[in-house]
Amino acid sequence: MRYALGVEYDGSGFSGWQRLNRPGEPERRSEPTLQSALEQALSFVAGHGVETVCAGRTDAGVHAACQVVHFDSHAMREPRGWMLGTTSRLPPAVCVLWCVPVADDFHARFSARARRYRYRILNRAVRPALQRQYLSWERKPLDADAMHRAAQALRGEHDFSAFRTVHCQAPHPRRDLQHIAVRRDGAIVEVEVQANAFLHHMVRNIVGSLLPVGRGEAAEDWIAQLLAGRDRAAAGPTAPADGLVFVGPRYPGECGLPAEVTL
Repeated sequence: MRYALGVEYDGSGFSGWQRLNRPGEPERRSEPTLQSALEQALSFVAGHGVETVCAGRTDAGVHAACQVVHFDSHAMREPRGWMLGTTSRLPPAVCVLWCVPVADDFHARFSARARRYRYRILNRAVRPALQRQYLSWERKPLDADAMHRAAQALRGEHDFSAFRTVHCQAPHPRRDLQHIAVRRDGAIVEVEVQANAFLHHMVRNIVGSLLPVGRGEAAEDWIAQLLAGRDRAAAGPTAPADGLVFVGPRYPGECGLPAEVTL
């Protein structure tokens, strides 16, 4: 039987999503990975080894409001049992929000039609004390409207080489960026992005290039020039992981998943 899970986590203290060890082997990293923590908890509930596949791997320090994973098990458990039993075996920074039986051909990664991220920046003279693990910080005043206008050049299907880390393993740099918005709410500047898929560090590199526009150090058309130039070295630095949250993927309605992850 195949199941889909919605998983919420605080990425602080984890080395990212993906485990490098084989299932059941000790972690190779100084900090645990989210995949290993989830698989250990699921394996305990199932009574056998469980492997998971996620919708989108997140880096160290990146959080998720609703990561979606799938796994297979022959154990007879109700969805509520998977949800509560697994959560009881997870660290406090991770929980299972829901569990849904799905078709055998459902795939958390390949069945998704879109993925959403949110990046939040505290824009004030003093660094954050509260909620600091969920916020980036910029002391210089930002023009969120200018950032929003500049970001619209990224909409559509493009070669995003200028915003792709050299360590990216994707076979090609073309992605369809469906939506991007920058807005201010008091001292918080929020960047919201949706695409069919993302390259490694793509969102953080986009934010890092929008910041000079917001500070008035680069013209609004600079983002369009970077996109056309396809040169990562010419773009802005990678923004810190702290402010980034994987909001979640989106699937066709026929997958039968909760509304928060359905198109």
